[in-house]
Amino acid sequence: MSSENLNGSLETSFQNTIATVQFGHPASNSFPRALLNQLTTEINSLSRDENVSVIILKSEGNRAFCSGASFDELLQVENEEQGTEFFSGFAHLLNAMRNCNKLIIGRVQGKAVGGGVGIISACDYVFGTPESAIKLSELAIGIGPFVIEPAVSRKIGKTAMTQMTLAPHEWKSAEWAFEKGLYSALSDSANLDQDVENFAQKLSSYNPEALFEMKKIIWEGTEKWESLLFERAAITGKLVLSDFSRNALLQFKK
Repeated sequence: MSSENLNGSLETSFQNTIATVQFGHPASNSFPRALLNQLTTEINSLSRDENVSVIILKSEGNRAFCSGASFDELLQVENEEQGTEFFSGFAHLLNAMRNCNKLIIGRVQGKAVGGGVGIISACDYVFGTPESAIKLSELAIGIGPFVIEPAVSRKIGKTAMTQMTLAPHEWKSAEWAFEKGLYSALSDSANLDQDVENFAQKLSSYNPEALFEMKKIIWEGTEKWESLLFERAAITGKLVLSDFSRNALLQFKK
């Protein structure tokens, strides 16, 4: 399937039992709510597809992997209900990824910010490159990485998550992210696609039932996310209405 409009693009291709999902947006592959919804729906659909054993998640282009939430849409939030609904988009996506019956391989070709780091954290195995630096910039715009925090902390630990969160203007290198466990492997940019493809093919050759059971084990102990992430979305939805956030978002837009 393929869809493309002002809210970005989403395309899924198939090779044997491997499904590759690519998202894109002109603003550094950021996520407006419509695109979040499309990706969530696609992950849920592939989870039910008996012809798929492995999913590769990637973004378009050769620069930023994902810059997180759409600042344009954040500025359009007028009340707490709208704010909660917007940030619930990330909650729905992260829950779809953890509940997916298929293992998800992340292909991260470039930098990731905020929600982009959360999406990487929700992948089961991730390939990065030396250009794949990461940053949690939420405090700088008056909110916090509340929705994605459980996913990030699960991957890199509370201490590393805190270091990122409290230094919102500081980029952490791909090597740092690899050492902390966010990236499972680092590839040269020229070899990234081949490395991802080789790994996906090898993974897809294993017993699908064994892969499914491993997926359940990998995500043990996250059942509370069904409610927790939406509670966090409500916190963020309230904070984004503050004067601090409004002014900060307008400065970032300049």
